[in-house]
Amino acid sequence: MTRRVLITGVSSGIGLAQARAFLENGCAVYGIDKSERPDLAGNFQFLQADLTGNLSQVLDFAPEIDVLCLTAGVLDDYKKHLETTEEEIEQIFATNFFSVTKLVRLYLPQMVERKSGIIITMCSIASFLAGGGGSAYTASKHALAGFTKQLALDYARDGVQVFGIAPGAVQTAMTQADFEPGGLADWVAEETPIGRYTQPLEIAELTLFLASGKAQSMQGEIVRIDGGWGLK
Repeated sequence: MTRRVLITGVSSGIGLAQARAFLENGCAVYGIDKSERPDLAGNFQFLQADLTGNLSQVLDFAPEIDVLCLTAGVLDDYKKHLETTEEEIEQIFATNFFSVTKLVRLYLPQMVERKSGIIITMCSIASFLAGGGGSAYTASKHALAGFTKQLALDYARDGVQVFGIAPGAVQTAMTQADFEPGGLADWVAEETPIGRYTQPLEIAELTLFLASGKAQSMQGEIVRIDGGWGLK
């Protein structure tokens, strides 16, 4: 049977790399993004939607899935708390946290019923450390890490595997400002022990492994892929 994978944030960056990797491995991919449909061939279906809005159409779009990749996320310009409005905090949490809890609520019942399913959240080094984002982003990613671990604990005996992936600096459209003149790209690369940004394909390859069923004894792990940043 063809494995069915739903990926949020599919139009660029990590989500796009994940979609390509799953398609190349013969999976059916359902992608969601508020941006336009990405240029992907094969068994790919696309829904243009804002994850902070009404998600009632998602189940009609992808009625049953085997793997849920909750990849969509937004940054907060590294703002300190007094520089961040309450509305900005709510917007960051709406994408980075509450869209995740809502999508899990849609698909978890079917996974529990059939005693199988894999959920992969996109955490961050900001799930563990300060400095990976600003006040809102770091708080949202800490919340996501806690949700990931609790979900894994609560549904392990139901056959549902839950993982988090915690990237450091990844070269994507979301971090494009770092690569503009005067940006942080050179400094971040120098401060990262491996001396460079992680590439989206590297995240996608880790995702494939976690979704492969070969990690049966891993549950609730949030796997860092940060070029060694967390070692410092």
